[in-house]
Amino acid sequence: MSAIGFLILLVLSIALLMVLIMKVKLHPTFSLFTAALVMGLEMGIFEPEGFSFTEVLTMITSGFGSTLGSMGIPIMLGAILAMGVQDTGAAKSIANFFIKLFRGKNLELAPALTAYIVSIPVFGDITTILTSNIANVLSKRKHISMGKMAAFTQTGLNLTHAMVPPPPGILAVSVLLGADLGLVIGWGILISIIAFILTWLLLRKWTDKEWIEPLPEVVAEIEETSSNDVKDILIPGKDVPGTFPAFLTILIPVVLIAGSSFINMAVAEDAPIRVWTAIFGDKVVALSLGVIYTMFLALFHKFAVRKSNEDVTGKDPANFREIILDSWIARGLSVALPALLITGMGGAFATVIKAAPAINDLAGLIENSGVPGLLIPFLIGAIMFTAVGSMTTGGMTAAGVVGPMMGILGLSPVSTVLAIGAGTMIFNHVNNSGFWVISKFFNLDLKQGLKYITVPDFVAGVICFIMICAASAVGIF
Repeated sequence: MSAIGFLILLVLSIALLMVLIMKVKLHPTFSLFTAALVMGLEMGIFEPEGFSFTEVLTMITSGFGSTLGSMGIPIMLGAILAMGVQDTGAAKSIANFFIKLFRGKNLELAPALTAYIVSIPVFGDITTILTSNIANVLSKRKHISMGKMAAFTQTGLNLTHAMVPPPPGILAVSVLLGADLGLVIGWGILISIIAFILTWLLLRKWTDKEWIEPLPEVVAEIEETSSNDVKDILIPGKDVPGTFPAFLTILIPVVLIAGSSFINMAVAEDAPIRVWTAIFGDKVVALSLGVIYTMFLALFHKFAVRKSNEDVTGKDPANFREIILDSWIARGLSVALPALLITGMGGAFATVIKAAPAINDLAGLIENSGVPGLLIPFLIGAIMFTAVGSMTTGGMTAAGVVGPMMGILGLSPVSTVLAIGAGTMIFNHVNNSGFWVISKFFNLDLKQGLKYITVPDFVAGVICFIMICAASAVGIF
C-alpha cells in the first residue's frame, strides 16, 4: 500500500469513528473497537502481506491489554484521590487561598486557579462541580458575570486536563509515545500556566461585556456586598483543611513524579539517589502516596467528609473507615471505569495504526512536503478532539498516527505529547459532554457556551502551541 493509499484508509477509518460516536451514538469504547477492526481488516485486503481476521483481533487485544497494563492503576488511583479532594473540602481551602492572595480583587481567578490545580489529579466533570459553587457564590457576592467566571474557570481546568498528567488522555499519550512523564508534567505546568495568564490578560475585558446571573438555587442565601474586606468574601466551610494540607493532596503526586525526572537529569546515572527517584517517582507509587495522605487528612476532618459523602451517596456509615476505605474506592472506580475502557480501546486503535508498514512512507511524504513537524500532532489532536469531543480519544488517536513518524519528522516525545495536548484544546464545543456540564453549572445557554468555553480554550491552545514550537526550536526539548 502506498503512502497516499494508507492516508486515505486512515482518513476513512477516522471518519467511521466520528460517525459512530456522533451519529450512531455508539459508546466511544465500541466505536474505537469497530474502527480498529475495520482498519485492520482493510489493511489485510490491500497490504501484500496483510493481516488475517484473527491477527487483527490479536493486535486489538494486545493493544487494549498493554495500554491498561500501564494506565489502569494510575487512572483508578487518580479517581480515588478525586473523591478525597471532594469530601475533605480541599478545593474550598485552595479557593480561599487565592481569594486572600489577590486580596479580594480579580475574583474570577479564585475558581479558575483552583480548577487549574484540582484538575491535575481530578476528573474534569468533578472539578467543574467542585469549582462551580465557588464561582456562583463569588459571582453573586461581587457582581461578576458568570460568563467571566466560566471563561477562566473552564480554561484553567482544561489546560491542566489537556497538558499535565495524570488525567487519562495526556497520561495515555505520554505512555504511548514513550515520553518522560516527569518532564511532561514539568513543562506542561510551565507552558499551561503562562498560557492561562496570557489568555486571562487578553480576554478579561471582553468577558465583562455581558452580564450573566449566577444560578439562583446556588446563591439563594448569598447577598451581594460592596465590601473589599477579604473576610467578607471567603467561601464558608465547616471543618475544612488548612491551605497547605489541602494543597498537599495534589502536590504530593505531582512533585514526586516531576521532581524525580528533573533530579535524574541533574545527577549521574550511577548516583545513589536514582534508586529513590525510581521508586518515589513511579506514577503508581506517587499517586498511592497522594491517596494515603488524603485518607489520613480525612481523619482530621471527619465532619466535612461525612457530610460530603452523605450528600453524594445518601449514606452515613457508622464506621468512618468505611467511607475512606470503601465508599471512596467504590465511587472512584465508578468514575474511572469509562475512562479505563476508552483509554484501553484507544490504545488498541493506536496499535493497529502503528502496525501499518506504509506509515513510514507517509511520514517521509510529510517530511518532504515542508510542513513543520510539530504542526502534524497539533492538527491531528485538534481535528480529532473537534470531531469526537473527547480529549482522551482525540489525543490517543493522534498519538497512534504520529508515534511511528516521530523519528523521521525529527520530533522528541515530550514536544509531540505537548503539541497533541495543545491541539485537544482547540475546539471545545457541543459534542463534548464537558461543554454541557460547564454550561449547566455556570448558567450558560448554547450561544454563551460557545462564547465563553470554545473561544477561551481556542486562544489558550494556540498560545500553548506557539510556546511549544519556540521551546522546541531552541532545543529545550
